[in-house]
Amino acid sequence: MNIWLETIINDVKTFAGQDNSLKNILSLIILAIIAYFIGKYLAAGVIFIARQVARKSDNSTNEDWRIRYRQIETYLSIFTALLRAVVTGIAIYIGFRIISPTDKPSGGLAAIGAGTFFVVFAGQAIASVLRDVTAGTLMIAEGWFNVGDFIELRPMNDVRGVVERFTLRSTKIRSLTGEVIWVHNQYISAVRVTPRGVHTITVDVFMSDLERGRAELRKIIQAIPVGPTLLAKPIAFVEEEKWGDNLYRISVRGQMTPGREWLMNKFLIGAITSFDDNRAEGEPKLFTYEPMFRFTDPASERKFRRAVRVRSDEK
Repeated sequence: MNIWLETIINDVKTFAGQDNSLKNILSLIILAIIAYFIGKYLAAGVIFIARQVARKSDNSTNEDWRIRYRQIETYLSIFTALLRAVVTGIAIYIGFRIISPTDKPSGGLAAIGAGTFFVVFAGQAIASVLRDVTAGTLMIAEGWFNVGDFIELRPMNDVRGVVERFTLRSTKIRSLTGEVIWVHNQYISAVRVTPRGVHTITVDVFMSDLERGRAELRKIIQAIPVGPTLLAKPIAFVEEEKWGDNLYRISVRGQMTPGREWLMNKFLIGAITSFDDNRAEGEPKLFTYEPMFRFTDPASERKFRRAVRVRSDEK
């Protein structure tokens, strides 16, 4: 048994000491496996930290701190990709030194082979990667969006969702229906970012009886579900106003995930307009006019107040 084991060890030593292609290939395979696991576990550590930051971002009640946490999460996502790139680069360098050590006279041939490989590889892959990295770097420098933001990409059709990962090379998005979408950064020409991840909608409801109309409207609103992918919070009554004899206006406001606007502009308005369909003959309508639907955003109102210039003497 000892003789057999010694024979195997001597054969391995003899094989390792030889300069042949099979040894180089095996060395590269082993090196690639080691680099893969090192990059995997280092990235797992960074991802663990990013998840802790994401929890703090989700639980924070301060909007400024929430934005900062999302920025940190974005930078950690980028650092994960850079860490893997560094590990891969070191592995490539070590592999090149194994194949072509400097103390052997095969440097010229190796340089020619490496140069040829680089030209072919660069023409097919590196050029595309550089375009992705350039686009990603510019988007990060200009602060287009962060991890956790709800975005819509252009010029693509219906590509929108929450940013789960953002690196120099690519962007990972989770859509409202659950699909995971990967996009190369070079193909992103424009981004629509939804502030705070919700659309705010106000509906003006007109009624002939304020007390009864308020009560019936509250019943309709209670039928609309609330959740992260539906209404962000229950619809609220924000304003009441008397417009004339037996005519009142109540404004209600709700915030929902982009893509769920139908909860207010179809379901809520549809329930209000169809309420009087079954009223008794001769009974006046409770909801006198069709409700008015409009998007509401305080920041947009401030900006448009500066942009819209109407002279008081214009007719």
